[in-house]
Amino acid sequence: MCGITGILTKNKLTDIHKRIQSMNSSIVHRGPDAEGSYVHENLALGHRRLSIIDTREVSNQPMHTNNEEWYIVFNGEIYNFKEIKEKLNYSFVTSSDTEVIIAAVQEKGVDWFIEQSNGMFSIALYNSQSKDLFLIRDRLGIKPLYYYNDGLNLVFSSEIKAILASGLVKAEFNDLAVDEYLANRYIRAPYTFFKNIYQVNPGTYLKVNLELSIDEVEYWDIPKEFNCSKNFDEEKILEQFDHQINKAIKYRLIADVPLGTYLSGGVDSSLITAITSLNSNDKINTYTIGFTEMNEFSYAKLVSDQYQTSHNEILMKKEDYMENWERLIRYKDAPLGVPNEIPLAVMSSKLKEKITVVLSGEGADELLGGYGRIFQLPFDYSNSSKGKSFYENLVEKYEYVPRSMRDQLISTSIDYRKIFDKRIIEEFKERDNRENVFNYFHKYHVKGLLQRVDITTMQTSVEARVPFLDHKLLEFAYKEIPYLLKLKWKDEEAKLKAHHLNAEDYSEELDIPKYLLRKLSYKYLPKEVIERKKVGFPVPLTEWFDNLESQAKKLLSKASWLKEGAVEELILKSKKETRAGQILWMFINIELFRKNYFEKDWRW
Repeated sequence: MCGITGILTKNKLTDIHKRIQSMNSSIVHRGPDAEGSYVHENLALGHRRLSIIDTREVSNQPMHTNNEEWYIVFNGEIYNFKEIKEKLNYSFVTSSDTEVIIAAVQEKGVDWFIEQSNGMFSIALYNSQSKDLFLIRDRLGIKPLYYYNDGLNLVFSSEIKAILASGLVKAEFNDLAVDEYLANRYIRAPYTFFKNIYQVNPGTYLKVNLELSIDEVEYWDIPKEFNCSKNFDEEKILEQFDHQINKAIKYRLIADVPLGTYLSGGVDSSLITAITSLNSNDKINTYTIGFTEMNEFSYAKLVSDQYQTSHNEILMKKEDYMENWERLIRYKDAPLGVPNEIPLAVMSSKLKEKITVVLSGEGADELLGGYGRIFQLPFDYSNSSKGKSFYENLVEKYEYVPRSMRDQLISTSIDYRKIFDKRIIEEFKERDNRENVFNYFHKYHVKGLLQRVDITTMQTSVEARVPFLDHKLLEFAYKEIPYLLKLKWKDEEAKLKAHHLNAEDYSEELDIPKYLLRKLSYKYLPKEVIERKKVGFPVPLTEWFDNLESQAKKLLSKASWLKEGAVEELILKSKKETRAGQILWMFINIELFRKNYFEKDWRW
């Protein structure tokens, strides 16, 4: 796991060495173990290394092929690199996955390598003969990759702060992102909170020539097949599912450094912990964090005791939370999306004392319909009077700050809302609504979770791996697991009762979200962990509302993106919302972020 940087310019930059060094220095937290750069004419590639596989110096980056045709900087892991290596006829110098990438690209081509790969990655590849630069991002967007292109300079990196550190780019607040963030808690690709700085879309790569013109190639998308069969062999599918999950987790145990797992006490992290323990020779380290006001320590301990893990409980206080808030924004280069990013970051700092790689449960709910109140929306909608479209109903349930509230309080444009509304409405016309919800969560929602897990771990030089977002496991879930095994009614009588209710009232009472995952978990986990209701990762923001209210009055009174007089209205409205604390917290986040990035000139 690492951080990558680069500049491709049409001008002759006499200080290009200095600029790439500045970029590297800005992301030292992503790779404290080694630093490197390659500069040739109008190209500079930079790298900060966090050594995970083949920790020897010979595997430092940038790296090039034996004939010096291809150069690479790479952030991530290719879990099946040994299998790819067996298909190549190349004289390897290292035992790293990085060298397998450039060897595969040289012998078989970029597209062949991507098709073969199973992993998480952001990769920059430069061909010294054709002078083409490739910027490649993994299928689900697990690893970040940003770029800026003004026609004279193309600057890219794993983090936006490194693009700014190049001294070539002006930081301009993108007020179009305000509405987008308040709705989704993150900015959907390809946009960011910075004007003219973009994300490389997940599942795509950019091919850039010397004129800095870009061709975007989509190499992967969410599967088009979606299993709605009513005739199936449940036990056979369960056995196949067990195999697929074990394979995904075992891949993510490949490392030459110590690893462990997050253990929240929920079924997802508990299952990962169980399978990791069963496949590890050593006692594994597990971590959970909570607050005096609320925590799930007792459930995590049940799993820790069963698998005899070296368990670490971290108790966080309100003061710790406030102290780390603004600091984490400066790592993320964006407003924080969910309140639990801060405890996750604190927990990552703690686990770095013992381990470098951690397995995390992101993606399990999206895989099998864990958010019952939204994933059951197709059923509720089929029983409704159809006053609104299905998409409108989904938006109403999903978006965090309601549209009516945003329209009343913020002064910025809603152009991004219009762009995505138009696109998704067209996509929804092509599919069954049951498939639409799953597709929406994998295409959009999960990206916010991935931004969260990347920055909370990498800010303290820890690599997070997310087995439930293995693309082969995802494809299996879409094609082979019937919908009826994802969200299952407890019985026919329960289904009949649900006809007259909304999912908020019956989810987990009349149905079983993530049914197949829960059924599999009985093989590995205590039933107390499996059968309890979903809690999420609670942070007592509403209990801290008075503190947030004073911060809002102090910070937001002159915010240019709010309508005049909106602060008092915001506080009043937030108090009426069940998520009052988080709504106010999000508005404060925007202004904390803005004052950290846009009140100075980054250019030099």
